[in-house]
Amino acid sequence: MNWLIHDYRESDLAAVVHLIDTTAELGQESVFSLAECIGALTSRQPAVVAVHQGVPIGAALACVAGERAWVMRIAISAAWRGRGLASALLVELERRLLAARVGRIAYVLPEEELLGEGLLNAGYTRQPAVAYFEKVEPLHGPAASLLEDLGGRFLPGDLWGKVAGMETEKDLIERRVVLPLAQPERAARHGVRPPRAITLFGPPGTGKTTFARGIASRLGWPFVELLPSRLADEGNLAAALRSAFARISELERVLVFIDEVEEIAPVRTEPAQPGGMHGVTNELLKLIPRFREGDERLLVCATNSIRSLDPAFLRPGRFDYLIPIGTPDKAARAAIWSRYTDGRSDVDVSVLVAASELFTPADIEHAARIAAQAAFERDLGDQDQVRAPGASTDDYLAAIAQCRPTVTPAMIDQFGADITAHARF
Repeated sequence: MNWLIHDYRESDLAAVVHLIDTTAELGQESVFSLAECIGALTSRQPAVVAVHQGVPIGAALACVAGERAWVMRIAISAAWRGRGLASALLVELERRLLAARVGRIAYVLPEEELLGEGLLNAGYTRQPAVAYFEKVEPLHGPAASLLEDLGGRFLPGDLWGKVAGMETEKDLIERRVVLPLAQPERAARHGVRPPRAITLFGPPGTGKTTFARGIASRLGWPFVELLPSRLADEGNLAAALRSAFARISELERVLVFIDEVEEIAPVRTEPAQPGGMHGVTNELLKLIPRFREGDERLLVCATNSIRSLDPAFLRPGRFDYLIPIGTPDKAARAAIWSRYTDGRSDVDVSVLVAASELFTPADIEHAARIAAQAAFERDLGDQDQVRAPGASTDDYLAAIAQCRPTVTPAMIDQFGADITAHARF
């Protein structure tokens, strides 16, 4: 990504108008006129602008009428078409519209095909037809307030596509989890029951939370994370769990995520210890079957230590799949590094892949941030030198050398044993 997206400013008017005016013949037409677009901009209707090196290269604007918003225009400079900018602009525009409590987002475009001769014979004047696109945002009123009280929200719609590398895990989750939930009628024709609860397990930092958020994004469901530590702050953890799940049951559709679930479902000891976790585990075991009764609900739990979970918690009747999420292999590390290096030809990704064995996605992100900061500081300190923007291969290697991998060889051995003993997919 080589651009920044910000809210429309008055100083952007001339550049945005120029973009709208000059892209109308590039397949970026709209049923809204240029004058209507200018009117929306000057009346401070929601709009965002993409900038590259200080120059506006794209814009998206809308107008709001009650609970409905109309996307009036997405204009992209010709040199930036086909590079994902339109999607990025639309995502940012939708965020502003959701904040304005918009319930429906509509997009009307001229269609390439024209009406048939039959309409001409019936007295119609031949005009371009329209393709009408509408997006329904389901939670408003009490449901929206409930989601807000739970700390939940709708995530950007492009998170699944941004999961870099980890293609084996991503493909498995797509086939086993996402598609049956996204296409329940087709799944039912083949006797496939969409999952209601899954557990992701593996070493720390391997992207379990990223996958959970990506699933919610891919399905378009609200994402609610239950934090064991926050629930414990309410005093009675079992009662707090019961209350949270009761409120969640009022939502029509939802993905509930519990990270470090071993904190509330550890192996139970006999006899039960006063004040221990025995009662909390029992409560969660009772709540999961009730949660599974909803058609558009998914519980995603994550743990770094699946062997620490109570065996009853992991039974097939409660969890459909126990999916391992390991450290990225060479191909996955190459994909992740390519994302952070923007695919630049002057960076030797193969060298970075070899130097970052056992690095998790989080480790790679941290190393990439260190390298970018080093390049930035060098640029500040020597502004007279003309350098290619971004970090070099040496910068990345230096950053890798500074980082200590989260995962150790011993963890990898334990993870392999856990896959043999517990994985179910």
